[in-house]
Amino acid sequence: MWEKIQAIWRVKEVRNGLLFVGAMMVVFRFAAHVPLPGIDLIALERYFQANQVLGLLNLFSGGTIRTFAIVALGVAPYITASIILQVLGMIVPSIQEIQKDGEAGQRRINQWTRLLTVPFAIFQSFGLIQLLRQSQFQVLTKTDPLHIATLVATVTAGTIFLMWLGELMSEKKVGNGVSLIIFAGILASLPQNITQLYSVYDSSQLVSYVVFAVIAVVTVFAVVFITEGQRNIPVQYARAMRGSGQTGGSSSSLPLRVNMTGVIPIIFAISMLLFPSLVAQFFQNATTPWIAEGAKWVIRILQNQTVYGVLYFAMVVVFTFFYTSVVFHPDQIAENLQKQGGFILGIRPGKPTADYLESVIYRLNLVGALFLGSIAVLPIIAQGAGGSRALAVGGTSLLIVVSVIIESVKQIEAQLTMRNYDTY
Repeated sequence: MWEKIQAIWRVKEVRNGLLFVGAMMVVFRFAAHVPLPGIDLIALERYFQANQVLGLLNLFSGGTIRTFAIVALGVAPYITASIILQVLGMIVPSIQEIQKDGEAGQRRINQWTRLLTVPFAIFQSFGLIQLLRQSQFQVLTKTDPLHIATLVATVTAGTIFLMWLGELMSEKKVGNGVSLIIFAGILASLPQNITQLYSVYDSSQLVSYVVFAVIAVVTVFAVVFITEGQRNIPVQYARAMRGSGQTGGSSSSLPLRVNMTGVIPIIFAISMLLFPSLVAQFFQNATTPWIAEGAKWVIRILQNQTVYGVLYFAMVVVFTFFYTSVVFHPDQIAENLQKQGGFILGIRPGKPTADYLESVIYRLNLVGALFLGSIAVLPIIAQGAGGSRALAVGGTSLLIVVSVIIESVKQIEAQLTMRNYDTY
């Protein structure tokens, strides 16, 4: 372990990258404590305690909604825009072609994501402000149109600022910037969550807390195990005559990870579960009776832990398959192997190789998706047994934290390997 730390410190690019990311996290946490004017924070805290949806939304935003700071929405609009563009890439041929256009195509997609984030941030900030405006706790002390417009503009600017910080952090190649922002928000809220759990603790809940602690340990080991798991496909390279000698004839392996997606399916699943709840919260006081009843029905359904757990599990599984199809392209890998004179033993080059890789990644994905979905709902099962909503939210936080740490460690190790450092 000490050898790895020393190697990280010796590599200037990695060291500077980590210091830069740490500095950006400090900037993010500073912005998260600059409250907006006209907000009663005491009333906002009471509203949080009475509304279960806001707890997950606060987690998803990076812990900024609870203080309603200038970055209240966090990176949620950016993630929503990313999800929509990736879905469109699966169904719109023109966008799909752009995604396949290498680095240039990725830059265009990133630019579209940034542009799409702006209207989403405006829409989500206005919806959140209206939600607080309709609450019975009188969170907003000023409700005139000019003040509402100022809040929307400030929160939107805060989201764009965090999006920029996230991209700057991603460029340092020590982790995904958006995931690191959520990670920083979870860690920052940890002392407050522990204090709250301690304040409501009584001896009758001892068994629930012990069960949750055991599940937390199991979650950490399980996420590490499934993330580290991979299948190595042996690849043989044909010999070629070069002048008077032969070249090639070497063998290597193509590593296929059980879970190629990291924490992305969890973030996607949470965002999709939050969206109908937020819309329903907005319309539950509508003047039209059937709209109000429909909104209340959606809220009741999603507050049912059995329904929520089933939907959470299903969405994690679906998004694991979906995101793998976005980042893993068997046709391109088969084509590159054929160009380099490589082939998988017993498999013909070209389309048979692509079909073989697709079948292998499907089986790996099935195991990884079911495993990740099971780990995701374990805290909800514990919450159902113990009756504490904090257990479910805490379990999701733990899952995100472990996944982000693993992702960052992998990127750092890749940089060390490129510079011939033995990180093992």
